[in-house]
Amino acid sequence: MRPIKYIVVHCTATASDIKLESIKNYWHNLLGWKNPGYHYIINYKGEVTSLLSEDKIANGVKGYNRNSIHLSYVGGVDEDGRPMDTRSKEQEISMLKLLLSLKARYREAVILGHNNFPNVHKACPSFNVAEWLSVM
Repeated sequence: MRPIKYIVVHCTATASDIKLESIKNYWHNLLGWKNPGYHYIINYKGEVTSLLSEDKIANGVKGYNRNSIHLSYVGGVDEDGRPMDTRSKEQEISMLKLLLSLKARYREAVILGHNNFPNVHKACPSFNVAEWLSVM
């Protein structure tokens, strides 16, 4: 089993109602990725879908993927494409449950937002992960 140092929270930077197949097509056809960007994705209704086994490497944060588990919520931008926390209450609940489950399995891992990594110049996940966790 590979050592997991990070549990990384992402947003898809799309509308909240985009279909999973569209996201997968983007990764495969436009980016040329063999593996998805996340291990788990949470739709607007709070349903969690596993996209990749945790023992496989996802394409979440360049240079940090070998030691990371990635999860994302669908959304993260407003109607004009600007960063915005668009999580539904159901997404927040599912995200917290998933993070607690992952943290129980990977006790040494640090939970971070994508934007907390060096040389990342994007707002993803469009909210402050540490601040959100501190009030949960």
